[in-house]
Amino acid sequence: MSVDATGTSAGTALPPGIALCGIGDEAGASLDEQITALSTLGWGHIELRNVDGAAVADLDDAAFEHLVDRLAAADLTVTCVDSRIANWGRPITGDFEVDLRELDILAERCPRLGTRFIRVMSYPNDGLSEESWRQEVLTRMGKLAVRAEEAGLVLLHENCAGWAGTEAARMRELLDEVDSPALRLLFDVGNGVAYDYEAYDLLPEIAPYVAHVHIKDAIGTPDDAHYMLPGDGRCRVEDSLRFLLDQGYTGIWSIEPHINVRPHESLAVEGKGGVEAFIDYGRALERLVAKLAGERV
Repeated sequence: MSVDATGTSAGTALPPGIALCGIGDEAGASLDEQITALSTLGWGHIELRNVDGAAVADLDDAAFEHLVDRLAAADLTVTCVDSRIANWGRPITGDFEVDLRELDILAERCPRLGTRFIRVMSYPNDGLSEESWRQEVLTRMGKLAVRAEEAGLVLLHENCAGWAGTEAARMRELLDEVDSPALRLLFDVGNGVAYDYEAYDLLPEIAPYVAHVHIKDAIGTPDDAHYMLPGDGRCRVEDSLRFLLDQGYTGIWSIEPHINVRPHESLAVEGKGGVEAFIDYGRALERLVAKLAGERV
């Protein structure tokens, strides 16, 4: 399949300045599966989280060199590395040195991968008062941002787990208090179902600070979320993407299907293979994006 200059399969209409991508391990654990999925879609971009079952920061030197070589051979550009820094598995009472070490490793590896972006969250609470939680989050995120800026990196805070995970006012406060060009936002269209809020409602306050987008869709409740093709759930995927375009967003729209493979839940659903389901999801997004592009002709 031919690929045009945007890194998208030829013939796919895209709004100006937009490129499509996917989180590789949602297609499968192995690097082979991830490369196959993105190469088949013809998008030219991949977002990395786990490779052959290991986080990017945990790969040994040989495995990391193999990753760099394989991606180059496949002509895949890395858009972002999804770290574990401040995520749902690292509460605010955890050892901060663990996050600093991960950032230091990624500061060396991201330039080799060709990306400046690292996905982070903002620390789930673990028994602290609201004010103590807030202060410790702001302190830690400030230190992380300083280190990231020194390394020429940008931390992208996702609307997921942590102090600033679900409220636009807290996201803006986090950005204002840290006050660093090395901290921006990652907007996940579909996280609201799992965390019991309406993600679309965040956009009027945060859109100018969004530097990367994850796309998933779902119905249900936090205790019983069901993920589906983009546009088939209640997450207002089309409305969200249209809003971002209207606000001048340019950059990556990256799929995180959560349908057959959810690495952070150690879930692999029986049925259609992960690579095949990932490709189907990508094609569904292409159809939705082509509609948005047509509105702007």
